[in-house]
Amino acid sequence: MLAALDLEQGEGRACAPGNRPMRRIIVMNSKGGCGKTTIATNLASYYAAQGRRTALFDYDSQHSSSHWLRMRPEERPGIHGVGAYERQVPGVTRSWQLRVPPETERVVIDTPASMDRSELTERIRNIDTILIPVLPSPIDTYAAADFVRDLLLVGKLRRQSTRVGIIPNRVRVNTRSFHALNRFLEQLEIPAVAELRDTQAYVAATDKGLGIHELDGRQAQRERRSWRHIIDWLEDAPEASY
Repeated sequence: MLAALDLEQGEGRACAPGNRPMRRIIVMNSKGGCGKTTIATNLASYYAAQGRRTALFDYDSQHSSSHWLRMRPEERPGIHGVGAYERQVPGVTRSWQLRVPPETERVVIDTPASMDRSELTERIRNIDTILIPVLPSPIDTYAAADFVRDLLLVGKLRRQSTRVGIIPNRVRVNTRSFHALNRFLEQLEIPAVAELRDTQAYVAATDKGLGIHELDGRQAQRERRSWRHIIDWLEDAPEASY
């Protein structure tokens, strides 16, 4: 029997058997309510629907991603869930608690709003891509600026091969807050991957344990075009073997 892969293995990056690369994508921001779980669950459901063996990690004590996973219909492509928020069980190593199946190809990680510097450093270790959702409001913009600073200084991302992208979330175009957010993004050396609109389609998908691309209807189809930009950007990096 093949041993499960360890997502906290320290140096190096994990590969699935057969030398297939595993990509790890983390969704994070120090500001709560910016849509981290929405983005994480939609990413996980997309990859699973595309035939990618996918794992979804939930580090948030609110368990939102885990709750979404429990609601997911059995007939939909499966996603391996990891309740990373759970305390370590006596007699069981942390690595064993965070294990994923050996054939896993995509790992999507949902994180809490509040993390100290040591937690931040630990979470981004060996991560391939960081996605930062940002809401179009002055408070969220300032919080995002502080968080990006911590990533670059504390996380020392410029010394690694980690890619970072920002996702303006719940936007309403042609509003003051939207234009202010655009001005903020222009000052950063981090790409805005795609804009996600403020729509009830995401609520409808979440309530059913689905992703936006698994919903029918014109509204969901419109949102899938934005997600196409996100997926294209994520998959643009070459899949090298580690």
